[in-house]
Amino acid sequence: MGNAWKHFCTITHHKNLVMAGCFKIGLYKQGLLHDLSKYSSTEFLVGCKYYQGNMSPNNAERKDKGYSLAWLHHKGRNKHHLEYWIDYGVSNENGKEHRGMVGMKMPVRYVCEMFIDRISASKNYQKEQYTDHSALDYFLKGKDHYLIHPDTEALLWYLLLMLAKRGEKDTFAFVKNEVLKGKVPYEKAELEKRMKELVP
Repeated sequence: MGNAWKHFCTITHHKNLVMAGCFKIGLYKQGLLHDLSKYSSTEFLVGCKYYQGNMSPNNAERKDKGYSLAWLHHKGRNKHHLEYWIDYGVSNENGKEHRGMVGMKMPVRYVCEMFIDRISASKNYQKEQYTDHSALDYFLKGKDHYLIHPDTEALLWYLLLMLAKRGEKDTFAFVKNEVLKGKVPYEKAELEKRMKELVP
């Protein structure tokens, strides 16, 4: 019972952090609907059983079983996860067939929700140790293992870098007034140029 309550508090605190962040950038519906599947029996019961407090219980389930049923359920129902957008590649314009799984280009609004989600997860687990660099550090530590579209990766990286360099208030305003209004090019080459401007 104790872990059930702790897990409920953890996921609810995270959901509230994401909701507050999404509201600040104008994604009201996504803020309200974020991570509702975590309250389903498939995900919630696993969370209670493998509750950690300082990391996702899905990692513990994965170590125990070799896979995480809760994560497989979650990623297939939440469009702010890059794993939701993994699919078989298609032939390119030259007719060359692409075999295997690739990351599809995510709609901008879900990249922005993913950005808020990563900030909120870092705040939730790191607590007093959280800084504006935390989400970027976590992203860079695992980015070589992501199956993600190059443009989507570049946009997420750019926003996390801006957060680390300029802080939350300025970055959230930028996302709301520039990114979500289509004023920022959503392609890797252009975003990499902008990243160089953020780094002295």
